[in-house]
Amino acid sequence: MADDDPKPPTPRTTAKAYQTEGGSWWTAGPDDGEMLPELKWPESIKVFDAMRRQDAQVQSVLNAVTMPIQRTPWYIDTNGARDEVVEHIADDLGLPIRGREDRTVLRTRGRFDFAEHLRLALLKLAHGHSFFEQEYRVEGTGASTRYHLKKLLWIPPRTISRIDVARDGGLIGITQAWASGALNATPTDQPQIPVKDLVAHINNREGGNWLGQSLLRTAYKNWMIKDKMLRDQAQMLNRNGMGVPLYTASQIPDTVTDAVKRRDWAQAEIDTGRTLAQLFRSGDSAGAAIPYGSKLQLLGVEGDLPDADKPIRYHDDQIARAVLAHFLNLGGDNSTGSYALSDTFAEFFVLSLQTIAMDIAKTIQQHVIEDIVDANYGTSEPAPRIGFEEIGSRHPVTAEAIRAFIESGALTADAKLEAALRTMYGLPAHDPDTARQYKAPGQTAAGGKEKAA
Repeated sequence: MADDDPKPPTPRTTAKAYQTEGGSWWTAGPDDGEMLPELKWPESIKVFDAMRRQDAQVQSVLNAVTMPIQRTPWYIDTNGARDEVVEHIADDLGLPIRGREDRTVLRTRGRFDFAEHLRLALLKLAHGHSFFEQEYRVEGTGASTRYHLKKLLWIPPRTISRIDVARDGGLIGITQAWASGALNATPTDQPQIPVKDLVAHINNREGGNWLGQSLLRTAYKNWMIKDKMLRDQAQMLNRNGMGVPLYTASQIPDTVTDAVKRRDWAQAEIDTGRTLAQLFRSGDSAGAAIPYGSKLQLLGVEGDLPDADKPIRYHDDQIARAVLAHFLNLGGDNSTGSYALSDTFAEFFVLSLQTIAMDIAKTIQQHVIEDIVDANYGTSEPAPRIGFEEIGSRHPVTAEAIRAFIESGALTADAKLEAALRTMYGLPAHDPDTARQYKAPGQTAAGGKEKAA
């Protein structure tokens, strides 16, 4: 560079911009743009719990999102790391090493359960966030000391009372509310977990919003309206199935001539009739006794009743659309779609599942695997990577497919393949003492062709 060339600007080492004003997000809830009071944190936790526990459609679409991710095989990829490091991570997480499927996985009792962690991590879709605290066990002494992952303790969202966030949006730590049974508890008694001990699975985090966004947020309006319509529908069937009791009082006897007595007599009849109508219930032993001249009728709605089924189905469809799972409603009763159309929608849905799984894998890689490697081997040690098979990539294993693979040379008919096929199809184990060589039509036992007579 010539002496008269301008000197390049020095890169900034600190940012001026901010994502939050810093500090704590208290129970009152952060200014995250949420307009509905019932969906302000922490009240939102109760609402989303009610949605997923009380509504079959909501639970169905959540299962459609979470189960394929839980079911797909997860593994550890070596990624150029040393064998000792790879085996350490694979043993701690209880996952197989890619390319070494025959390697025995260590015992699981008292150890980290990856499947359980994945199930709880996916609760971020319902609540927007799912936090865990790291806990290790120590093995060995001196230079041979090793830290092994014992558990990732799930922190229930309803127990979180405070989230500390830096100005740049980075997480500082979270605070749990003290136990309800603690006597003379003060805010200083609340356990605070720093970010170095946390694993935070956040759904659609924006800036410093470490509460994330629930997958059910956009479905809340439809769930609320549908829930009210279901209650109204049940009341409509109950009321109109039996009818509305109507009591008609008898005529005032002519012998009652005093105006005050006639008024009191009429009021007493009305009060008796109202009580009878309000207490009237359907049942095998239902009945009523009324004075001579009075009348009790069960009246129904004149004309057609409102059809609540169609709008309820509409809201079910909108709830499924919130997670791109509306193909679940196609091809059924009163639907306007087809099973062929559902295949197209399913492709977009699978892509969304891949994205969710990749986000979970990224969090585990950065805040579980690399933390274990740093604690045991240093920050410059190459770390293996966690991965998973592409969701929906597995195909059914059929006898025709196996035959085609063997004939094309893609597979070898070895003993392990035979044992696996016998197990899959429920066939008995191989018995070499009674085994017979297969003889195709027109072929001798030695493999040659039979001669024509």
